[in-house]
Amino acid sequence: MIEIGQTYELNVVKILDFGAFLDAGDLGEVLLPRRYTPDYLSVGDSINVFLYLDSEDRPVATTQIPKASVGEFAYLRVVDSTHVGAFLDWGLDKDLLVPFAEQHVPMVEGRSYLVYLYIDKADGRIAASSKIDKFIDEDKAHDFKPLQAVDLIIANSTELGYRAIINHSYWGILYKNEVFQRLSFGQRKKGFIKHIRPDGKIDLSLQGGQQTRDKNAELIVNYLNSKNGFAPVHDKSDPQLISELFAMSKAAFKRAIGNLYKQGIISIKKDGIYLIEKSE
Repeated sequence: MIEIGQTYELNVVKILDFGAFLDAGDLGEVLLPRRYTPDYLSVGDSINVFLYLDSEDRPVATTQIPKASVGEFAYLRVVDSTHVGAFLDWGLDKDLLVPFAEQHVPMVEGRSYLVYLYIDKADGRIAASSKIDKFIDEDKAHDFKPLQAVDLIIANSTELGYRAIINHSYWGILYKNEVFQRLSFGQRKKGFIKHIRPDGKIDLSLQGGQQTRDKNAELIVNYLNSKNGFAPVHDKSDPQLISELFAMSKAAFKRAIGNLYKQGIISIKKDGIYLIEKSE
């Protein structure tokens, strides 16, 4: 089913002076205005477009790419504030409305806010809300697995670390003692499911999988090469020292040096780790 607020590849059914008409299924023929219609487009061709409502509540298409679709979260900047609410830049010529009733705090022009895009039931138009908690059901079942790669949006910080939105649908936690980079509000990151607690809550990690383990091992070897083959740390070292040298957790460090040791790349001694020189 084709819906407003999403991107689709649609077929051209006719071309007129003012634009192309596309077959949008149950929505009927939808206009792609001339300013968005490529010169090469012909009847029978297909084109990727985003669907929304025009000023007269008619479905219309655009080749502009929005920063988010309906059902997604995005960190967007306020470009205007009027008597009906705040308007956000979301990548289209037509700005996105956040009604006053959907503002968690009064929005200020020039500032950016994390919002959720939805269809307003009153008029069918696309709108946004900064009351993000009401769009995430923490009791909703999920089928995530440990080490699964996911998309994250950093939402806010807590005493434990950072709350992040997983795949635009669920809450998760990144623990601050396992984060070795600066994170900012609204930032999009690739992450991994670390652990699913008995109550269903999700612990996250920015590191996970074989690719990250290989990256950590490469980082350690590069450090050893730059320090004449020695680093004054090992699997019993203080986590803070490991973090300062390699920007990774002690657990990740131990996994990496364990693999390097098994491969005969390093030796582990009481004073630290050594790069093993290979004879020609």
